[in-house]
Amino acid sequence: MDTTDPVYIVLRVVAFLAGAYLVVYTVLSGIRTFVLPRPAQVLLFRLVFLNVRRLFNLRAVRAESYAERDRVMALYAPIALFFMPVVLMGLVMLGFMAIYWALSPLSFIESFKLSGSALFTLGSFTNDDPLLMVFEFSEALLGMILVALLIAYLPTIYNAFTRRETQVQLLEVRAGTPPSSWELIARSHRNGELTELREFWSDWQVWFAELEESHTSLPALAFFRSPRPELSWVTAAGVVLDAASLLLSTVEIPREPRAAFCIRSGYLALRQIAIFFEAPYNDVPTPTDPITITREEYNDVCAYLETQGVPLCPDRDQTWRDYAGWRVNYDRELVSLAALTMAPYAPWSSDRSLSPTAYHDQNGEAGRWE
Repeated sequence: MDTTDPVYIVLRVVAFLAGAYLVVYTVLSGIRTFVLPRPAQVLLFRLVFLNVRRLFNLRAVRAESYAERDRVMALYAPIALFFMPVVLMGLVMLGFMAIYWALSPLSFIESFKLSGSALFTLGSFTNDDPLLMVFEFSEALLGMILVALLIAYLPTIYNAFTRRETQVQLLEVRAGTPPSSWELIARSHRNGELTELREFWSDWQVWFAELEESHTSLPALAFFRSPRPELSWVTAAGVVLDAASLLLSTVEIPREPRAAFCIRSGYLALRQIAIFFEAPYNDVPTPTDPITITREEYNDVCAYLETQGVPLCPDRDQTWRDYAGWRVNYDRELVSLAALTMAPYAPWSSDRSLSPTAYHDQNGEAGRWE
């Protein structure tokens, strides 16, 4: 092709600009994903996780039990995270390939070889043109930086995971398996701690603050499942929030302000996480909004607490209204995040569209796994 042809020149200019844009966009996406310490919607991150999720959903819906689904989905976040540097490196390589093609007489294949050799520092294909050498060195440097960012990212995410899961597993001591808010209250009453839970609420208030920060700045962490299939950060959050709501509305003990602050810390955290993942949430909850807990379920829990000797307020209509007024703050966020993460069954805290039998259905046909 004639190198003086205007079409040829325009094509080369477009290729150079497109390649440079792709490289810059990819590097900025890597920085926003691995370095930026604040929530950031990264299109590449979202596309990778969504497409890997679709593949895992195809396998999860054929699982014969929840335990099998959990084993399948336990690999979802690690594999999606594994593909992130692959995608970033691939886009960098394509971007520099376009740059090399635009700045030299190299063919597409030769440009591809040069880009791959530079990115992976192979040295198997080089070019003596000074301008191309500058881009070669730049590509090699970017490749090493991207690998270093991933290496630094993994310890950060696993440290946050460990802090999260420590509290989740400790909750089992108080709330049983699967965890429930009323079991937490009943055990605390039997042990004489029902009015001595200030430190408990303070610890969980801190946990919620860390949860919001880590699950929006390190979004992959939300999909890392607990080491044990019956536990989840979502259901743990729901149990603690419901226990605080029942304590403030239904249990007849002196009012504990730290429980109220724990609820506020919790629903703010869940709301911010739901907003980040574009999950359904209630932006302006009011006490009259419907909740997923029915009055019959609430009455059953009150009856259970009475059998355990827990002192309850006498006006059941008022306590129900008070409980619903607390629950409405986090109800929709909790349910939507449980569905998003395929959380295990826990009464009142998991996806309310699924029953215990739906989670353990041996036919593998019950429930929504979107």
